[in-house]
Amino acid sequence: MPLGGLLPSTPLVNVLVVAAATGLVWIGSGWLESAAEHLSTYYGLPAVVQGSIVVAVGSSFPEFASVVFTALAGTFDMGVGAIVGSAIFNILVIPALAGIATDGDLETNRAIVYKEAQFYMIAVSALVVTLALAVIYEPVAGPALAGRLTRSLAVLPLSLYGLYLFVQWQDVGDHDAPAGPEGIAVRREWARLAGGLLFILVAVEQLVGAVESLGHTFGVPEFLAGVTVVAAATSLPDALVSVRTAKAGKGITSLGNVLGSNTFDLLVAIPVGVLLVGAVTVNFAVAVPMLGVLTLATVLLFAVLRTDLSVTGVEAYALLAAYAAFVAWVVSETVGLTNLVRGV
Repeated sequence: MPLGGLLPSTPLVNVLVVAAATGLVWIGSGWLESAAEHLSTYYGLPAVVQGSIVVAVGSSFPEFASVVFTALAGTFDMGVGAIVGSAIFNILVIPALAGIATDGDLETNRAIVYKEAQFYMIAVSALVVTLALAVIYEPVAGPALAGRLTRSLAVLPLSLYGLYLFVQWQDVGDHDAPAGPEGIAVRREWARLAGGLLFILVAVEQLVGAVESLGHTFGVPEFLAGVTVVAAATSLPDALVSVRTAKAGKGITSLGNVLGSNTFDLLVAIPVGVLLVGAVTVNFAVAVPMLGVLTLATVLLFAVLRTDLSVTGVEAYALLAAYAAFVAWVVSETVGLTNLVRGV
């Protein structure tokens, strides 16, 4: 119920709640990401680590919160859909917008291509394997390819993220950081970070409830609702941060934020939702086609980044065209013109 039952649960009210919650996510994420960037600078973290860990985790908090709330509400498919939809948005749209916003080409480097991008591809594969293990060893009655994702299985992707943190920690140890700038109020930045987290928690809880109600009203499956509405709302902070950092000439941080956010979402956000509730049922036939699209999008981005280690204007528009094709396919699945996503 909107605002704990204070407002009627009508389609108009729910649409307004979605809009207001998206605005709160934007405000809270702005506080969180600004504080994370200042703290990273203060502690002398390298640009790749700043983008792929600190800023990425901050901008991924809306997706993380959406998984937690959907898991607790028993609508875990919506949370997984939000993660996958957000990941596809991040991979295709954000680098494109950052490339268009940059004067000239958006520069990258070998650390982004051969460490961040390749590790992210491993993360996608690890999640597919984890879901497959759930279907093989914990099958459930109902859909033919459904299984229970348990806490023991959720530890697998979390362990891989531990390896990712170890690699980043090694990079921090190898980095010769300059002296930290003066004038950064560390306590104030930590307070802003905490305030941003609180804003996002409240906003995402209302967002998930409103989208769930709209899905029931219009007959939209939970997974597809997550892939579209929730994913777009929670991806807004990533887009704003990456475009802003790209315009400031920090292309490495911008791309690191995209790949690091997606790695965090797949290897941490989904498993933590499972750890909170103990076990959730996943429909392999629904999740895997979307993860297949995510894999294709990742391969496309990898090819773009590796070509001359930059993103040109033509390549940026090609990424946007690929996302437009994805949205058209999701709409086609929703209205029943195609039936590639089984079980929805």
